[in-house]
Amino acid sequence: MTAATLVRPAREHLAAYTDALRRGWSPDTTVRGPKTAAEQLAAIGKDPDAFLASLDRRDPQGATIELPDGSHVPRLPGFARWIWDGDLAGSINLRWQPGTPELPPHVLGHIGYSVVPWKRRRGHASRALALILDEARAVGLDRVELTADLDNLASHRVIVANGGIEVGHFARPPQYGGGQHILYRIAL
Repeated sequence: MTAATLVRPAREHLAAYTDALRRGWSPDTTVRGPKTAAEQLAAIGKDPDAFLASLDRRDPQGATIELPDGSHVPRLPGFARWIWDGDLAGSINLRWQPGTPELPPHVLGHIGYSVVPWKRRRGHASRALALILDEARAVGLDRVELTADLDNLASHRVIVANGGIEVGHFARPPQYGGGQHILYRIAL
């Protein structure tokens, strides 16, 4: 088994990414799931280069994102990396507010990740999180926050293995459908 690395989304990896989306995987498994996958497939079909550029928005210039309830909020600076082990293993992303580690209430964490189902339990999420923490430091963050569903024990283990400390339980905002989650913090 090849150790996972992070790659910048690029044309050379796009076929593997598209294949994973077509197979039912989504880089957003906890919030918008299949809707995100369908939107990304449509964007790739329309303009692959624009899609790839959309995955690295360090200056979102007034762009917005749609929350699960249909509301729109300002997009934060951020970027995605693809988890790669010789083929696509998943996706991880980082988002932040310039000049502060704080996040607006509608943002559930600095980092989100998803491993394709056929490559889970191989340590890819733990490795990807460790690697993206270096990129979080590079954008000036001194800590990151991540959230996990109460019953997502695999995610809890990934976060704790990377230095995550449980801050507490919280209710997801109504635009995300509510429900209890756990907030973790990793000092950088």
